[in-house]
Amino acid sequence: MNWHALFFYLYAFMACGFALAVLFTANVVRMALYLILSLGATSGLFYLAGADFVGAMQLMIYVGGTLVLLIFGVMLTAQASFISMKTDRGDWVKSGLVGGALLVVLLSAAFKIPQWLPSSAAAELAQQPLTPTSSPLGVKLLSTYLLPFEIVSVHLLVVLVGAAYLARTKKRKTPSKADQS
Repeated sequence: MNWHALFFYLYAFMACGFALAVLFTANVVRMALYLILSLGATSGLFYLAGADFVGAMQLMIYVGGTLVLLIFGVMLTAQASFISMKTDRGDWVKSGLVGGALLVVLLSAAFKIPQWLPSSAAAELAQQPLTPTSSPLGVKLLSTYLLPFEIVSVHLLVVLVGAAYLARTKKRKTPSKADQS
């Protein structure tokens, strides 16, 4: 095994492991830390794949910007030193179904990449003519860079949903002293 493959497996294992840690951790601050580490490992995968621009954007936008906002949101809205989230079983089932559907879509897109197909199927895919109105940039975006773009988009969606969940107002069960006077 060469060094490139070793680092690929290392970064892939780190990205998946920290993503699972985000899923199964109840402490919000630890979730943010694990998400930073998972997104950083994903950036390493982009650099290994030769997509330096996407890797740099992953670090600057997702790790540097969005997660800093998430952490500040946790720090500014925290009412206790350790914030824990409790998830109902119904929510686990719903999220499992949505996550499974997304996994099926991403895997079906991944197995349509010509470089990952057996040589006969890749040759058949290469024989199909492009339409005359297809620009080279559009063909590249919808073939070569579609999967990395979708993965980065899903990461942003997860971060934004988490930030919206943390920022929502909570109903008080008892009126505060300010409300009584």
